[in-house]
Amino acid sequence: MLNNRRFSPAAQRFAERRRRENDAPRLSDEVPDLVSLRLEIEEHAAGAASQPKHIRRVVVENAPALFLVPCGDPRCTDGEHDVTRTVMQALRAHEATFTGTDECKGAVGTSACPRVLHFEGIAEYRP
Repeated sequence: MLNNRRFSPAAQRFAERRRRENDAPRLSDEVPDLVSLRLEIEEHAAGAASQPKHIRRVVVENAPALFLVPCGDPRCTDGEHDVTRTVMQALRAHEATFTGTDECKGAVGTSACPRVLHFEGIAEYRP
């Protein structure tokens, strides 16, 4: 029997994200003096209560220099938040804390996805 889950749109999106992460440069090569990185993430739809904060601890030694957060709405197709530019700009400037916002680029039905991601980064560097 053929397993259809591996060909589902969600599985294909996951595989594509994994490929992009594998192809990306390594964070430790891009910011060699970075010791630790934590991203505190909140996502909500306009006018709705925000979801509980999610904390992503980044394993600097192995992590790609690519910061993709899938949309939290299960109905959203092709949705994700790419916060790479904001995060890498802050890390290259050796900012200890930084914040950012990103609107989902996906769709819910025939409308644009209304979800917005807010994040705070906390970084530590070698002297």
